[in-house]
Amino acid sequence: MTAAATPAASPATTGEQPGVRLARSRRNAELSLLLLAMVLVAAYGATVEATMLDTVTPDFWIPAAALGAVFLGLHLVIRFLAPFADPALLPAVALLNGLGVGFLRRLDLGDAVPAEREGLAVFAGTGGRQLAWTLVSVILAAGLLAILRDHRSVSRYAYTLGLAGIVLVMIPAVLPSRFSEINGAKLWIKFGDTFSIQPGEFAKLALLVFFAYYLVRKREVLSLASRRFLGIDFPRGRDLGPVVVVWLISLLVLVFEKDLGTSLLYFGMFVVTLYIATERVSWLIIGLVLFFGGAYLAYILGDLVGGPFANFYLRAEIWLDPFADPHNDGYQLVQGLLALGTGGLFGAGPGGGQPGLLPEVQNDFIFAGLGEEIGLFGLSALLVIYLLIVERGLRAALAVRDSFGKLVAGGLAFTLGLQVFVIVGGISKLIPLTGQTTPFLSAGGSSLMANWLLIAVLLRVSDGAHRPVTGGGGTARPSGGPPEQLHGAPTEVIRP
Repeated sequence: MTAAATPAASPATTGEQPGVRLARSRRNAELSLLLLAMVLVAAYGATVEATMLDTVTPDFWIPAAALGAVFLGLHLVIRFLAPFADPALLPAVALLNGLGVGFLRRLDLGDAVPAEREGLAVFAGTGGRQLAWTLVSVILAAGLLAILRDHRSVSRYAYTLGLAGIVLVMIPAVLPSRFSEINGAKLWIKFGDTFSIQPGEFAKLALLVFFAYYLVRKREVLSLASRRFLGIDFPRGRDLGPVVVVWLISLLVLVFEKDLGTSLLYFGMFVVTLYIATERVSWLIIGLVLFFGGAYLAYILGDLVGGPFANFYLRAEIWLDPFADPHNDGYQLVQGLLALGTGGLFGAGPGGGQPGLLPEVQNDFIFAGLGEEIGLFGLSALLVIYLLIVERGLRAALAVRDSFGKLVAGGLAFTLGLQVFVIVGGISKLIPLTGQTTPFLSAGGSSLMANWLLIAVLLRVSDGAHRPVTGGGGTARPSGGPPEQLHGAPTEVIRP
């Protein structure tokens, strides 16, 4: 004889609102994934010590525990201030950040004298500094969530942020090289020999907010077509002004700041946001033609004229044939390719490679250093995590109802994905080398703080997309249902 099934408790019998259950389930899932991420970080640290020290010290778990405490604090902030935010964003970013700290500590162990490795302090060296930068970055992200209760309110300061973004981009270009240039790229503001910041990392956030605000207001005009060619509607010539202006700014960045990656990042961010706003493929085609045409022109001028174009010409030449001068100009790229090739499918194991042979392995080439030790499969797993973050950002863009939120979330998600493409493409010889850092993995405070602020904005938009609203009958329904079309009234979008 079978016992009768017990009916599941309904919201009416438990007295719990559907929105409360949704928020609780999301945050509990986030907490579980966060704990799993920290277990993986601790396991990575233990494997590094077992390989390099032939033993696992009693303190191997401390970096993972410190990171776990920091991320748990942010989890609590999200639980109270953004309870309906996507539960996968924080754990995915925490895993990348934790593995970055773990690999930087592995570099510290490699730099230490073998006899002193076992006694190396947990919070010493580059890994310890990255741990401190993580704390600062997470505090900034939590502060932004506390201040920005509605993502639409930031549109009030769009023009101010746009001006601030342009100023941040221009500062390194106008400063003398001794105050702004590192490894041939003028992207920094240096304060002495020990401290520097990269203002362009923060400029991309400010500029994206301005782009989103501008395109929400002008999308109807930019969507108008003048003629149809090969089945594609192209815009009117008079409407190309904004794209040409941003294109010229990106070329100035390419020439005067000597960095292809930053130039591509700014221009790509604007063009893709424009595509999201207008849904016209023609803008992508125009953007690609303009950018690659401008880059090729800079390459030709670098060969014929030199001057400000010489650095880009040299980088393009190294990209075309790095083995032409493998011990000088092409040394960094050649070593990166050899590291990736040595890693093979499965890698030498955490702590088993020789990343110290790679110049700037803690910054630009951290992906190649990791590839030597975790192999193609490990790097593919890291790229899947990045893809998950981008996908979740795009999902938030689709779910949120206002057009401004769609453009901000979609633009931020694409910007993160484009930054990963630029750096991975550079070290794998797909595109010329750039000065971009790998988000959440590379050492440095500017990139880490800016990208954590990016995640905070995505969390806020995601929370707004899924937060229940009261319908006409007084019942709660999720606000992330059928997304609002981009052709709604701008005044309904921009004012919260």
